[in-house]
Amino acid sequence: ECHVLPGEGREERWLQHSSQPIQAGLYAGGRIEHYYDITDRKMAEGRRRLLATAIEQSSDIIIITTPDGTIEYVNKAFEQVSGYTAAEAVGQNPRILKSGRQDAAFYRNMWATLKRGEVFEGRMVNRRKDGASYTEDATISPVFDEAGRLVNYVAVNRDVTERLQIEAELHHAQRMESIGRLAGGVAHDFNNMLGAIMGYAEMALERLTPDEPLHGDIQEILKAGKRSAEITQQLLAFASRQIVTPRIIDLNAAIDDMLKMLGRLIGENISLAWTPHAGDCKIEIDPAQLNQILANLCVNARDAITGQGTISLTTRIAALDRDTCAKHQGMTPGCFVVLTVSDTGHGMDRETLEHLFEPFYTTKAQGKGTGLGLATVHGIVKQNHGFITVDSEPGIGTTFAVHLPCRADAEVEVSDDETSELPQGRGETVLIVEDELAILQVGKAILEELGYQVLTATGPEEALQIAGGNEGIALLITDVVMPGMNGRELASRLRLGRPGLKCLFMSGYTANIIAHHGVLDKGVHFIQKPFTRQDVA
Repeated sequence: ECHVLPGEGREERWLQHSSQPIQAGLYAGGRIEHYYDITDRKMAEGRRRLLATAIEQSSDIIIITTPDGTIEYVNKAFEQVSGYTAAEAVGQNPRILKSGRQDAAFYRNMWATLKRGEVFEGRMVNRRKDGASYTEDATISPVFDEAGRLVNYVAVNRDVTERLQIEAELHHAQRMESIGRLAGGVAHDFNNMLGAIMGYAEMALERLTPDEPLHGDIQEILKAGKRSAEITQQLLAFASRQIVTPRIIDLNAAIDDMLKMLGRLIGENISLAWTPHAGDCKIEIDPAQLNQILANLCVNARDAITGQGTISLTTRIAALDRDTCAKHQGMTPGCFVVLTVSDTGHGMDRETLEHLFEPFYTTKAQGKGTGLGLATVHGIVKQNHGFITVDSEPGIGTTFAVHLPCRADAEVEVSDDETSELPQGRGETVLIVEDELAILQVGKAILEELGYQVLTATGPEEALQIAGGNEGIALLITDVVMPGMNGRELASRLRLGRPGLKCLFMSGYTANIIAHHGVLDKGVHFIQKPFTRQDVA
C-alpha cells in the first residue's frame, strides 16, 4: 500500500500496489505494475478504527448483544463500573447485572418497546460483581441490517450513582435549611408563649399550698409546658440551631455517670452492657447534648425490643483515611471517638433506613413517639462536626455508630457545681427589654421576687431612653430578636457609656446574632426561653 500525501494540486490518496514480472515476449524481463485506488476503503477503515477507539474509551458503558441477549462486546467503562472483565461478560446475558430493584412490569415495558423497533430509555439499578448496587440511565437501541433484520442490541448506559448522591445531599441540605428556618421562627414565637404560660404558672404555684385544689392542676400545666419546650428544643437540635456551650469531656466518664439514668429509662426487662475503650475518649460537646444523644438512641433501642433483650454501649478510637471515607457517604477523614449503641431488637428494612433521620418519621404506633428522636441525634452530631452510621438487619438488631472528633491533646474541663439554693438580689437595678408584653411582665415579676429593682422596656428605643436617665443599671436582660435593633446592638449602644454593664441575652432562637452554628460567642451569657424562676436566678 502506498500513501500519497497531499501537496500542491494533489489530494491525499491511498493506493494498493502489486508488481508482476514479464516472462516472455517483447517486454520479457520487465514488470507490470498495478495501482488500485483504495482511498475510500482506507478512509472507511479509519472511521471504523476511530469509532472503535471512541467506544472503547468512552466514559459511558456500552454493551452489544445478539437478538437473544447474549453479550458480544463490552467496553472498558463496563469493566470499571460493573467489576466484570470483558472475558467474564462476553457470552453471558445482561441478567448477571440484575439487582431485583426493577419489577416485572419494568422489563415487560422495555422488551415491548424494543420489539416494536423503538429505542428504550430508562433508569435502572443494577448490581456490581461485588454485590454493591449502582444506578444508571440506559438507552437501548435495536440494530438492523440492510434487509431490515434485527441483528443486535446496543446499550449505552451512564453511571449516575455519584450524581444522584450529590443531588440527594444537596436536596437534603436545602430541605434541612428550610426546616431550620421554620424551626427558628416557630421556636421564637412558641417559646415566647410558653415562657408566659410557665412563668405565670410557676408564680401561681408558689402562692398555693399542696393541699389546695388548684395546686395539682397548675402542676399539670407546668408539666405540659416543659414537655412542649422539650419538643421545641428537639426541633432546634434537629436543625443544628440549638444554643450550646461545648466543653472537653471524657466520653467514658460521662457515660459512667449516666448509666443509672439509662437503666431506669430502658426498664428492667432489658440488659444494659457497657464496654468502654481502655484509653481516654476525649471529645468536645455540650454535656446536655450528649445526654440527648444517649437517651434518644437508648429509647429507640428499647422500643425496638419485644420482651427481653440487650442494649450494648461501646466506645473506641477510629482513624479514618480518605480512601475509606470515599467509599461511604457522609464520612469525613480524621481521628474520631466512636460511640456505638446496639440492640437485639427487630431491626429495620431498607425503606425505614432511607427515612430514618427525617423529622416526624416514625414506625411506632400513634402516640408512642414524635418522630423527632433520631432526627435530633442526627442534628446534634452534625452540629458537633461528626457523623453517624447505621447497620441494621430485620430480625437481628441495629447498631448506631456516632463518630465525634477526638480531642486527645485537650484537657478535660470540669463544670461548676450546681447549688440548690436560689441566689437572691440585694436591690440591684435590672433593665429588662422584651417586645412580647407577657414575657416582659413575667420576667419583671420573677426578678422582683428575687430581690431586684426592675426597669422594663418594650423595645430598644425605649430602653435607650430609660437608660439615659438611670446611671445605676447593673444588668441588662434583653431579647435577642427584636424589630429595629437586635439585642446585641442594643447592648453595644448601652455599653458606650457604661463599659462595665453586664448583659444577659434571652431568646427562643438567636438567628446567629450571638451564636454561630449554635455555639455561643466568647463572653456571651444566654438564657433559653422558656425559662423558669431557677433559670433566671
